[in-house]
Amino acid sequence: MKTLPALENFPMKTVNFLKKLSKNNSKEWFEAHRDDYNSQFLEPALQFVVEMGERLSTVVPNINAIPKIDKSIFRLHRDVRFSKDKSPYKTNLGLYFWEGSKKMDSSGFYFHVDPKGYMIANGIYMPQKEQLKMYRDAVADPVHGKELSDAIKKILKKGNYTLGGKNYKKVPRGYDPDSPYADLLLHDGLYMYIEGSDINKLTQKDLISYVFKTFKDMLPVHQWLVKTLK
Repeated sequence: MKTLPALENFPMKTVNFLKKLSKNNSKEWFEAHRDDYNSQFLEPALQFVVEMGERLSTVVPNINAIPKIDKSIFRLHRDVRFSKDKSPYKTNLGLYFWEGSKKMDSSGFYFHVDPKGYMIANGIYMPQKEQLKMYRDAVADPVHGKELSDAIKKILKKGNYTLGGKNYKKVPRGYDPDSPYADLLLHDGLYMYIEGSDINKLTQKDLISYVFKTFKDMLPVHQWLVKTLK
């Protein structure tokens, strides 16, 4: 498949732009380099969302892949009202494809690059309180807990993937610490991911195909979360 102009030398050109931005994180510099932002950050991101959305829809028909800022493309501008760091811009590109009505309350697929590396992930990072209870109740159930455990094992066998979201040291009150799936009760989020520090590795691949394959490998956890948290 021929690479479209917007994705030529992506994500390296985006990372190079972000490196410059990290050294010149000011509105004045950004406005002087808005053309670079458009050609090296925004246009590749828009095209990536369109192409990845087409691929993902073949395995997740209801996926949301919306090529707009604040939809599938996380905004570069930072909210500095309550932050000690008053730098006006983030220095990463984050793209999200989700299945559900509310973007950040839904399981989905995430692609991230910054000057230090990249991440490809899926799942839900920070579920709402009600969702967390639904998750815990499902994990505590022998049938549903086994389904999740099996899904995770299946993914781990496919590659160098990592399970994230484990942030508790003790099983929450009201749940059996002797459950065979007690370790999964220590999570307040659940996501699979793979990451690396060498962006050049991404440029040596058909990026869309590689990221799609990675998303597809991690699909069982996403499917379990969508079924459980609906």
